Amino acid sequence: MAKKNKLKKTLVEQILDKANISYQSLALNALKNELPDDIQKEDIYKTLALSGDKTGPVIGILPLTEHLSERKLAKVSGNKKVSMIPQKDLQKITGYIHGANNPVGIHQKHSFPIYIDKIALEKGSLIVSAGELGRSIKINSQELANFVEAEFAEIKE
Repeated sequence: MAKKNKLKKTLVEQILDKANISYQSLALNALKNELPDDIQKEDIYKTLALSGDKTGPVIGILPLTEHLSERKLAKVSGNKKVSMIPQKDLQKITGYIHGANNPVGIHQKHSFPIYIDKIALEKGSLIVSAGELGRSIKINSQELANFVEAEFAEIKE
């Protein structure tokens, strides 16, 4: 591969390299439905930032094709209710813009509780943002959960 064609590693990829966690770099934009033929939309996971009435920020990770159950996330996170953090406040709270939120970067900067829908554990791997729009990583679900201290739970509708 020619040097100028090689993608510069994102901060998330650098963190994973340092921790000796294997992943596959992907250049795709799920927000624009620009997916290679070998990747299905249900393999891509969104990282949602919510605020709990008792815990403050809480992170939920589930397939793009699914809807988050705020009731289920509230229950597993020890809250009575949770609500989405407004987009205008997202970068201030998580450090990332809409579409670039990712569990690795958020965990490095904050100790927010992270919950991954248990379907990711059943599938064995998932694709999440690499911290920049148009960049993602495919990673083993259990390794990611261990690294970011996430819990698997039923959080989708």
